[in-house]
Amino acid sequence: MIPFSTPMSAAPTEPAPTESNIPSLKLQPLRALAALQKLIANPDDTSQVFTIIESLSGKAPLRVLRRMRADSDGRRLLETRSDIRPLLLDRERLRAMPRGSLAEAYLAFLDREGISADGLVEASVMGETGAFDVHAELAYVGDRLRDTHDLWHAVSGYQGDVVGETALLAFSAAQTKNPGVALIVATALLRGRDLELTRLVVNAFRDGLAAAWLPAAMWEELMPLPLDEVRARLRVALAPPYVPTRTSEMRAMGELAPA
Repeated sequence: MIPFSTPMSAAPTEPAPTESNIPSLKLQPLRALAALQKLIANPDDTSQVFTIIESLSGKAPLRVLRRMRADSDGRRLLETRSDIRPLLLDRERLRAMPRGSLAEAYLAFLDREGISADGLVEASVMGETGAFDVHAELAYVGDRLRDTHDLWHAVSGYQGDVVGETALLAFSAAQTKNPGVALIVATALLRGRDLELTRLVVNAFRDGLAAAWLPAAMWEELMPLPLDEVRARLRVALAPPYVPTRTSEMRAMGELAPA
């Protein structure tokens, strides 16, 4: 979930991204802290998540890109710049896929959460700091992570509630080694001070380390396959049972200010 946004296009000829020619990969802790305070006040403000991650990514995007280039499926994605959004937005096509498939689980997740694939795009645009010098390959990888985030929910079984998002971010931190993601998870643990949440997050982090590397997953080919088969192929363990916590419940209990 690294929020760099750019239109999808054929791979351009440009210098390989390095720490020297992408200067704004430098950390922006003050901007991240301001966004973190806003996110604490309103966990539904997803744009702040993107601001935090972009502000604290550091060298993480370069590490992810290098691993993409070293992975056969990752190289294929970089060469083709496959854009999964049209498929994720085509509910009729997804509904036509077999029952029990990843596509069915993905649609069920969207319906349960009342969201669409475009929601994350809008949040990422709102959360951009404007300080990142966009490089086409880095931008593509970031867009791919953003656009497939809800597929990670569907395949792992974590819901879109506060607890489920925190656990999936821990899973993502294990996969991407992104400091911004780790900060959000650590903040949730410190504020929650809940043993069950801690156990769930630790479990999710371990599962992220054990799973196949999802940034390079060919989701377009996995969508029609049985969900259990997809989990086996990606070595993704099903989330353990947990009690979801919604922000509406937290507001009702006075733990959050009214929206």
